[in-house]
Amino acid sequence: MMTTRHPATAALEDERIPVRAKLAATWTSFMFLYAYVDILNFFTPGVIKDILDGKVFEFDLSQTFSTTALTLVAVPIFMVVLSMTLPARANRIANLVVASLYVPVTAFNVAGESWLFFYGLGVVLELLLLAVIMRDAWTWPRTAPSATMTTSREGEAVRAQQA
Repeated sequence: MMTTRHPATAALEDERIPVRAKLAATWTSFMFLYAYVDILNFFTPGVIKDILDGKVFEFDLSQTFSTTALTLVAVPIFMVVLSMTLPARANRIANLVVASLYVPVTAFNVAGESWLFFYGLGVVLELLLLAVIMRDAWTWPRTAPSATMTTSREGEAVRAQQA
């Protein structure tokens, strides 16, 4: 009879994810929700008819409406790229500012909607992602001041701050 040995179950490696990657991934998730709530809204009775009649919610379809809508979508899209490319300090500030500005924008999307469960769920999930973005940006790890080892007059190793 042949027996096989099974190695002991090892713990899974849990690598630390860089803050930039977390932010970019969260903005990407936010964008998927943002887009899919709008796409799935097309299945709400009367929405397509209203669009064909030139209305979205209470707004007339116009170049101004479309430009505003594009801008509202473009900002989070660019945050995916900016989260990966901006220097840390500017990145942190941009994420905190943009995410906090999108909280009321996101909450507005549920105003006056008849499908409250659908829009409510979408808004809650989007707000949750914005909260994750703000938390990750706020708690961005700081580096320790740069230091080198030097020797004191007495021959002891001492850390010296670099300017």
